[in-house]
Amino acid sequence: MKKVKLDIVGLSYSQTQSGAYALVLGEVNGRRRLPIIIGAFEAQAIAIEIEKMTPSRPLTHDLFKTFAQIYQIEIQEILIYNLVEGVFYAKLICTDGKTTHEIDARTSDAIALAVRFNAAIYTYEFILSSAGIVIEGNDFLFLENIDNLSKEQGTEDISSIPSSNYKSLSLEELNQKLQEAIAEEAYEKAARIRDELNRRNNER
Repeated sequence: MKKVKLDIVGLSYSQTQSGAYALVLGEVNGRRRLPIIIGAFEAQAIAIEIEKMTPSRPLTHDLFKTFAQIYQIEIQEILIYNLVEGVFYAKLICTDGKTTHEIDARTSDAIALAVRFNAAIYTYEFILSSAGIVIEGNDFLFLENIDNLSKEQGTEDISSIPSSNYKSLSLEELNQKLQEAIAEEAYEKAARIRDELNRRNNER
């Protein structure tokens, strides 16, 4: 089957479903986007690595990376290989330099590990054809209007996030609160603040 390479386009907090995030993967050199609804913990793990935040203690995915590298295991690629009733299925393609193994994983965990190992992300053409969305405008507008997906897809172990309003704060105050949240290991709060900072940067 034909594989299609994907990049991470964005991560958007859902206003309609508490604790849900929309992870948007984009077709490389294409206009199709693959939105996947994921839980808060996995969204934070992805965002923290993308934004190069440094947690005071290693997160679960960081621990996995360290453990794997100690035993000289690398993740070569991530493959989203199936879609059943709104749920995506993925696997890790791993190697120790001699043998290659495929390990089943939740898609959100697989992506969180992909960004840490700089591993390529792929899916099959039939998945992108059936679940992909062709965008005509820019990705920021697409992310702003993606909330209806939380009603169509299943989510993976979503936990509730208290609602907070950061719109009244200045950029300096937001950045200060972001650093405080990271220091306190309040990664849910950090992810929300990061979302607000990204929203303002895109409006410039």
